[in-house]
Amino acid sequence: MTGPATRGKHKRNRQGDNVNITSEILRKIHATGEITNEDVDQLYMIWKPVCKGCRVNTKDNPNCFCGLIPPPNGSRKSGLWQKVSDIVHALGPDPCKDLRAAESPAGLTNLGATCYANSILQFLYMNRSFREGVFSVEPDVLKQQPVLDQLARLFAQLHASKMAFIDSAPFIKTLELDNGAQQDSHEFLTLLLSLLEGCLSHSKVPKARTIVQDLFRGNVSHVTKCLKCGRDSEASSKMEAFYELELNVKGLKTLEESLDEYLSVEELQGDNQYFCESCKTRVDAIRSIKLRTLPDVLNIQLKRCVFLPKTTTKKKITSAFCFPGELNMQQRLSEPSQMNWIYDLSAVLIHKGTAVNSGHYIARIKDESTAQWWEFDDEQVSNLGHHPFGEGSSAAKIVHKEPVCLDIAEGMDAVRPQSSESVVSSYGERFSSSDAYMLMYKRRHTSENDERRPMVHAADHFAAEVNERFSNDGFPLPAYVFENIKEFNASYLDACKEYKLKKENEMNQVMERREEVRSILSEAPVQSAEAPFYWISLDWLRMWADTTTPSVLDNTPIQCSHGKVPVSKVGSIKRLSAEAWTKLFSKYGGGPALSNADYCIACLTDNAKYVVSADSYRDRRTLMRDLASSVLSGNCPGGTYYISKTWLQQWVRRKSFDAPSDADTGPTASIRCPHGQLMPEQATGAKRLLVPENLWLFFYEDAITVKPDDSFNCTTFPSDSEQCPQCSNELSEVACLEDSLRAVKLKQRQSHEKLAMGKNIPVTLNCKYYLVPSSWLTKWRNYVNASGKNISSSVEPDALDFVIDSLKCEKHLRLLERPPGLVYKRGVLFQKGSAVSIIAVGI
Repeated sequence: MTGPATRGKHKRNRQGDNVNITSEILRKIHATGEITNEDVDQLYMIWKPVCKGCRVNTKDNPNCFCGLIPPPNGSRKSGLWQKVSDIVHALGPDPCKDLRAAESPAGLTNLGATCYANSILQFLYMNRSFREGVFSVEPDVLKQQPVLDQLARLFAQLHASKMAFIDSAPFIKTLELDNGAQQDSHEFLTLLLSLLEGCLSHSKVPKARTIVQDLFRGNVSHVTKCLKCGRDSEASSKMEAFYELELNVKGLKTLEESLDEYLSVEELQGDNQYFCESCKTRVDAIRSIKLRTLPDVLNIQLKRCVFLPKTTTKKKITSAFCFPGELNMQQRLSEPSQMNWIYDLSAVLIHKGTAVNSGHYIARIKDESTAQWWEFDDEQVSNLGHHPFGEGSSAAKIVHKEPVCLDIAEGMDAVRPQSSESVVSSYGERFSSSDAYMLMYKRRHTSENDERRPMVHAADHFAAEVNERFSNDGFPLPAYVFENIKEFNASYLDACKEYKLKKENEMNQVMERREEVRSILSEAPVQSAEAPFYWISLDWLRMWADTTTPSVLDNTPIQCSHGKVPVSKVGSIKRLSAEAWTKLFSKYGGGPALSNADYCIACLTDNAKYVVSADSYRDRRTLMRDLASSVLSGNCPGGTYYISKTWLQQWVRRKSFDAPSDADTGPTASIRCPHGQLMPEQATGAKRLLVPENLWLFFYEDAITVKPDDSFNCTTFPSDSEQCPQCSNELSEVACLEDSLRAVKLKQRQSHEKLAMGKNIPVTLNCKYYLVPSSWLTKWRNYVNASGKNISSSVEPDALDFVIDSLKCEKHLRLLERPPGLVYKRGVLFQKGSAVSIIAVGI
């Protein structure tokens, strides 16, 4: 049992069937001279039903409008029906995607490997006091200090820009940093603070001039105490400034342990004894570091990079390290103080990766005004809530009687009691990380002036100009910097507005066009045979259905020279209802309008005449092919005209056509000499045959029909035509020359048979030999061994006199190459095989 024929519903007629029917109708028209409505319906395929199931548009059915638009849920790669996302993408980048979110700090662009600088810059900007100090610098000083000027501009953009991230290139370029080289963030901070300290020293504003020292500088002393006399060394009274504490991590688990190790007492004994100036001898002593003063912002560098002496390389320590959210430094000072020395964790610099000289830096920084933590990862800025590692962690504020450590950076929230003999009451939240590289603690102030003030980003409100120039702390931005940012924001917001309007207009236009196309195509099919209709160009209809902005309606490509629709354009036209045509014509204009009565009678009559003529030509050509085949096989004696044998062979192999073509020209071109006479048959390509007169006349008519103005196209050569005497003489001379050349080569081969064949020649005593380059010998062999058609085209080698001179150097006239060696084999001497380019030849 066979299955149902599911594809037979819309099965097309074979192309050959349509051609046969069309030919029959045209023959009838030629015979009767009458054209009926049924003939027109059949020739223009008006009779075909409206197609509703084709996947592609059918050219042989003018009533088929399928495939002009995709299915309801379909799309195309280009044009009106492409995906909405592709249409939006073609509009260009959306500037609104870079719009800064409300209350969110801005990021910084990574220029290649500048994440280390971005993290430090964000840390400095988020420090309110440092930011105020930079903004308070006089404009004249900023103009004289390029680094400070660019830093002020960068801070102002981070504060007031509407964009979600700021281009850090001007500042990085001013510092002359290599964008592609990763650097250490700790080293960068140290060098930057030192550079800014020098730049700010030119300011006359007290707050700005010493802002670096006031915020980041503390003092330590390296104390050495003699255990014999109890006195400190003279150097112990000297204080050294520090901008960060560099603490060891290797073998230590907590920040308290690292601080204990940093401030621990070292005993100087044995070979390491100390020379006491008071005792005038080497004595036992103790040495330690004393914290004299602490800064408002305590930067702690965790020394995760250690040097390996065996491999002379550096390695990163990736062990977990625990640090508190609140750090009490009260009892770590060398002298008691009544001030409050409790620090709150304000920033954590993270280094991701296991390698020392690569990886990626990110910063997690606490906003002083809102207590919100933010993660700064170059351009990306994320809100972490009130926790430096994100609100998702279960490490909410947990207070214990003893220190606790929470593993959250690595995804572990287990609470582990920590023990430390010298820890100083640091209770509360504690954090653990294997990637923390720098810790920043800010001293807690309790005075009324230091109370939190609500943070207001200028980027969130630009309504009143009086408030625009003030930072989030109420401190005015530099005027000339503010004006630049104001202009930039206005330009950026205009670009966002322009893009939104452009996108809205584009989508509205696309949707309106799609609805128009669907509507008109639904009305396009002609519903009855009697209904009036119009012909429309398929090419224009395709363009109109797939273009957002169609051009003027153009029907001229489907017109014949009589201004009508010829039957030859059936595959390029569609039959459109009067309603659909009226809508298209009224909106797009153009034309011309070609109605159902505008079929071309003149073209139909000419086509009918051509079909009958083509039938006659095909029949006649078939008879001539049979006759030509007999000529080629030698079964047709009594020929009267010469034609090219090669041309005739190619003509027989060609398919039959309805009319002569370019291939039918030149049946005697290859046997006609330059003097216009019959080429001697000995010439190359001049082979010829005699054909009967009727066959020659058929060839002649075709050639003249295709090229009537070419007098040399088909020269007639009767059987009694004589060969060109001049060409015959020239061929005779060439033949004589070749015979003479052939004799010379034969003589050389016979005289030097073994040499010509490439065989090894035995060397005998008392015989004179000459050295000849092997390359010349190869050319000579090719020359004397050439035969047949190659005998006249082979290149004669150069004269030996010139070639032999090339074997000797010009200065000393001695050989440039070593002569070939000799080998004794079977009682005979032979030349030894060698890569030397010369060979011995006996004369």
